Amino acid sequence: MIGELIPYLAPMVVLLLILGSAIKILPEYQRGVVFFLGRFQGVKGPGLIIVIPGIQQIVRVDLRVVVLDVPSQDVISKDNVTVRVNAVLYFRVVDPERAIIRVEDFNSATSQLAQTTLRSVLGKHDLDEMLSERDKLNSDIQEIIDAQTEEWGIKVANVEIKHVDLNESMIRAIARQAEAERERRAKVIHAEGELQASKKLVEAARVMSAESGAMQLRYLQTMADMSGSNSSTIVFPMPMDLVRPFMEKSFRNTQGGSNDSPE
Repeated sequence: MIGELIPYLAPMVVLLLILGSAIKILPEYQRGVVFFLGRFQGVKGPGLIIVIPGIQQIVRVDLRVVVLDVPSQDVISKDNVTVRVNAVLYFRVVDPERAIIRVEDFNSATSQLAQTTLRSVLGKHDLDEMLSERDKLNSDIQEIIDAQTEEWGIKVANVEIKHVDLNESMIRAIARQAEAERERRAKVIHAEGELQASKKLVEAARVMSAESGAMQLRYLQTMADMSGSNSSTIVFPMPMDLVRPFMEKSFRNTQGGSNDSPE
């Protein structure tokens, strides 16, 4: 009886192989772009799908976010400074049909586009802008890449510049510039403090000139401060109001004596 089944074993094996190759299981994060005799038929998945071998072809497309490392690029800034910049790109496929039909290899195409866009955008900015306005540059690069990859059914979620590498001479120049900037700010702050102090002194002088009692109080406070010091020499400030009568009397006596002298 086994001998009678032998002629049917070969067709059964072939049938099982055909069924095995026809059954496809796609996970939740994948879609299958199906072609019927070379023509686009549709996008299927996830789950169990049947593909007729030899007549239908399926191309799997991953819908998860892809992290693409953009290689280091030599960029010449607007102020003629050469730097090496690398970045990371986050994108995902939103339309599997266009990602397969419109472009041969969307991963490679996106990588090349990111490299050229990175050089183009950063070359329009100064070195200071590259270092201080990185968020704005990331947004500009992301918008440009996303606008061009939309035709391929790809959505660029984010672009991040990771490193801006400078040579040693440029690092020293930036350090000197930062030190000079700190010194300039210190001088400006010191000058502003001197200006405010001079304005307050002028206001205090006006108050003391208008109120004679204020000058006396200041005199007494100065005496109290000097009495608390350990210095062996004490200088007593003398108000001009007290000295002026004696000076005037001495001046009159001097004038009177010169007038009485014999000719």
